[in-house]
Amino acid sequence: MGRLDGRVAIITGAGGGIGFEYAKRFLGEGAKVAVAEVDEDTCRSAAEELAALGDVEPVPTDIADEASVQASVDAVRERFGRVDILVNNAAHSIRRSLALSYDRMHDFQRTMQVNYFGAVRLILALLPGMRERGCGHIINVSSAGVQVNTPRFSAYLASKAALNAFSASIASEIRNDGVHITTIYMPLVRTPMIAPTKLYDSFPAITPEEAAEMVAEAIVTRPIRISTRLGNAFEFANALSPGSVETVLNAAYQAMPDSGEGSGGAAPAGEEELPGLSRILSRILRGPRT
Repeated sequence: MGRLDGRVAIITGAGGGIGFEYAKRFLGEGAKVAVAEVDEDTCRSAAEELAALGDVEPVPTDIADEASVQASVDAVRERFGRVDILVNNAAHSIRRSLALSYDRMHDFQRTMQVNYFGAVRLILALLPGMRERGCGHIINVSSAGVQVNTPRFSAYLASKAALNAFSASIASEIRNDGVHITTIYMPLVRTPMIAPTKLYDSFPAITPEEAAEMVAEAIVTRPIRISTRLGNAFEFANALSPGSVETVLNAAYQAMPDSGEGSGGAAPAGEEELPGLSRILSRILRGPRT
């Protein structure tokens, strides 16, 4: 029997990338999986492929739309009767310096709508049932960049930090109800989401399979957080000497140009080459877990 035998999970962004790997891993552990993906064709195609591994339900979902979220939750409950696990994986990421973002308020709004409000919508829809049954687990896939305060990711990291704060606040309210919340400060993962930023081709990154193992481990051990040693070290250093950390990050920012996509044009010359100092930042996105 698998470690998740019989449990029902909703995984957002499961149509591809690491979300698809999470679904594969959960099915291999005996779970029943609802594949939530914004594009209907992608959602159904992924579910068809995953069906060979176990019990799967496609639920095309726009997590930025409350009616769509509720319809998906209702569909999963109708099919499986309940939801035991929610994996908030779907996310929108933007790598762009603030100097290129002054007239792009819509980037910040759109990122917050998906990464924060979308996850909160699902939590609010599922939490009452979990508390009533006395069991449930919410997994929030955050980013190691939140610990680092990585330059050029202000929109993305703000949305992730908001979800982290929301979850930490409600965790003490639901502690006695048998519902657990885990935040995973995920390091860089080699997925299509990072492909447009060619600079990442030179960065160390974990595989989607390794990311799936982190999530599977979280379901079994139910920690409050899973992180990397280097991510934790950056948090500690920032608490101890924030000025020094800011100096290091500023040097990394200067050494790593905006990508072609972020700057609205061709990639600057030399972007593919990582200067020595910029490797400091890249190493933070990879590292052994704690």
